[in-house]
Amino acid sequence: MAAKDDAFRQIFESNSKKIYRLCYGYTGDEDSANDLLQETFVKVWQNLDKFRNNAMISTWIYRIAVNTCLTYLRSEKRQAKEELTPQLAETRREELSEKNEQVALLYKCIAKLEESERIIITMVLDELPYPEIADISGISEGNLRVKIHRIKQKLTDLYNQYEKL
Repeated sequence: MAAKDDAFRQIFESNSKKIYRLCYGYTGDEDSANDLLQETFVKVWQNLDKFRNNAMISTWIYRIAVNTCLTYLRSEKRQAKEELTPQLAETRREELSEKNEQVALLYKCIAKLEESERIIITMVLDELPYPEIADISGISEGNLRVKIHRIKQKLTDLYNQYEKL
């Protein structure tokens, strides 16, 4: 049991920041992101014995996190979420220093993307290798590169719209 505890602690320490950013990218809300982070790692703990080294453990954890986030989003009332996200982002933006304002704006823009686009761009921001992102998202690497280009263009357009306000 102690070996499993040690292994889990190491897995959590090396993956929790990336998974938090992923969850935050989906929700735009710190509390929800923390809840989803915790739920993800509860599932990791419960299924650690079932992990087969067919893929990198980080890929396996990302898949669990993505599924956890998608389940959460499906259960959330979309309308309420869409009304809250801009308010939360605006409140948080006021609290952040000027240096972090652009990061807050970026996350506000990311929150406006489709679910599949949010997961991909979050992994790109976490600097995951493209083959791993392709594996997690279930698309070819070539298709992934096209998607990333389109997502970046969409984000640029969204960002520019906010800058004009």
